[in-house]
Amino acid sequence: MIQMTRLPASLALVGAFMLPRVVLAVACEDLPNPVIGVGGSASKPLLGLVGAALASSPEPLTVIYQAPGACLGITPYVDNTPVTGTANYWLADGTEEVCDLPLAGVVPDYGMLGVQATLCEGVEALPPGIGDFPGPVTSWSLIVPNSSSQTSISAEAVYFVYGYGAALGQVSPWTIDAELYSRNATSAALIAIALGADIPPSKFKGVDVMTNQSMISSLSMSVNPESAIGYTSTEVADLNRATVRTLAFQAFEQTCAYWPDSTATGFDKANVRDGHYYLWSPYHFYAPVDATGTIIDPATRRLVGYFTGDEPLPPELPLLDIVIDNGTIPQCAMEVWRDTEIGPLYSFSHSAPCGCYYEARASGATDCTACTTDAECSAEAPTCRHGYCESH
Repeated sequence: MIQMTRLPASLALVGAFMLPRVVLAVACEDLPNPVIGVGGSASKPLLGLVGAALASSPEPLTVIYQAPGACLGITPYVDNTPVTGTANYWLADGTEEVCDLPLAGVVPDYGMLGVQATLCEGVEALPPGIGDFPGPVTSWSLIVPNSSSQTSISAEAVYFVYGYGAALGQVSPWTIDAELYSRNATSAALIAIALGADIPPSKFKGVDVMTNQSMISSLSMSVNPESAIGYTSTEVADLNRATVRTLAFQAFEQTCAYWPDSTATGFDKANVRDGHYYLWSPYHFYAPVDATGTIIDPATRRLVGYFTGDEPLPPELPLLDIVIDNGTIPQCAMEVWRDTEIGPLYSFSHSAPCGCYYEARASGATDCTACTTDAECSAEAPTCRHGYCESH
């Protein structure tokens, strides 16, 4: 017979406290009016702010999002692969939580990409029944550690650095392959930068750091900061100005380089909005639609419609302020547009412009005339919108 030794109560208690604590996540589909999205990590902060606001709505929507990479926001519709695992959602106080997707997976209600879906590998056209809904604009930044002395880069330099690899590209000071930080070809940032430098996305070189935040961490901890370079969405770069800096970018056929903002330390995105800074894209929402092009799911139609202007905003969702504060640009503040990703620009005038309000909110100052009614505005800027006189 094997004799059992009973542990003292005090030791048994210690052992109990040493057991790992198991926290069970809530099922995503059990949350109030869940809207499940998949896509890139650059858009996650924006969705988090919107999700927090809508969580407190009298008719709440729970914004749920999984961020494995931009192109994985369209592939579930292309190859009918369900999304599995966990996703994030936001409480009314902004707390980010985790929920479990169904074990068998789920077809997402929407995909959110920072570039057009047809730029993703294997996606030659949108699948039947999937609509494309452009939203606010994000720009893309080539970034270096703050301890780097570099201030600008040209499209030609990017072509050699990321097209050949640092050591072979031989563009000083970015000549160390281990300090060339990159993403994989599912990243919207990679695709946009590749288009801006005429590099096939599948040929893009560099150490894949997987996420935007890892990009920031890798650069900030570089042991050779003068040779380190990476890229991310500008709103992520802006949030991390304590450790990284956006390089001014000189596009092909430009004679000088421009920052996204009018100055290196500004937040007005003036050079994006007027077309001087070339690396920008609208966010794209993709969702199942009916024969008229209308999003089928009512909750998804509400969420996407808030971004596109097709749905009236509830009082608890100050979307214009959220978009601006996040570092993205509402379409109403843009003065140029393009029909193809990182393609030719043309003049653009939104039906309800908000450029003056954007400047005031984003940078704290504007030259526009403040107003409360149209009567206070001039012939040159006759319409009072969001407290400022606009062109129409």
